Amino acid sequence: MSRVYLSGPMTGLPGHNFPAFHAAAADLRRRGDVVLNPAENFGGLESLPRAEYMRLDLQHVLHADELLVLDGWEASRGAALEVAVAHELGLPVHEYDPTFLSCRGVEVQPGRLEVIEKEAA
Repeated sequence: MSRVYLSGPMTGLPGHNFPAFHAAAADLRRRGDVVLNPAENFGGLESLPRAEYMRLDLQHVLHADELLVLDGWEASRGAALEVAVAHELGLPVHEYDPTFLSCRGVEVQPGRLEVIEKEAA
């Protein structure tokens, strides 16, 4: 049984992209994984400061065995940071693909830190 953290875009998307997170989490749980789903943090509350969400999200990355990214993760500062942290920890990072049954999908490479730094400036 693997502890999987889901990472992907939320900010600016309808419903914060929660339906995609919930669908992936349900699929992975059916396969027997323990899923750390940021869309479930704080009971789904959407009104806290961004820093509150990121603090908990990064704690979950630290406790994960692997990270799966949802479509559009490359455009998300938070997801890019989570991927960078996962790589620093030596965690496998793959694209979530519901059609893959015996493996996780395409391995994701880091490389967005320069974008994070530019957007934060």
